[in-house]
Amino acid sequence: MQLKLRKLQGKLKIEHSIIDGVRDLLEDLLTNTPEIRSIIPGVIRPVRDAKGDVKVRVTVPTTNGWKAIALSAGARQELFISTALSKEELELRLRTAEQRQ
Repeated sequence: MQLKLRKLQGKLKIEHSIIDGVRDLLEDLLTNTPEIRSIIPGVIRPVRDAKGDVKVRVTVPTTNGWKAIALSAGARQELFISTALSKEELELRLRTAEQRQ
């Protein structure tokens, strides 16, 4: 069975649910960063070390952007971010969005 992708602002593709607090951060990031083509959240997995505020860490390059890991509320979620921004530029935009939350 194939899930249909629901789109938010045409850029946030939701195939799975999103960790609490991460959706607001992603919406803020997309609103303030036109260089991001899309964000596709992956599967949520439980972890022990994800406590406190939402944190997003950019990890590795992908074919069309970056893979990042969001941590919050005892869970981690992969985020696939389609953008031409460098890792440093994307990390700066993420930190700015985190501060606005």
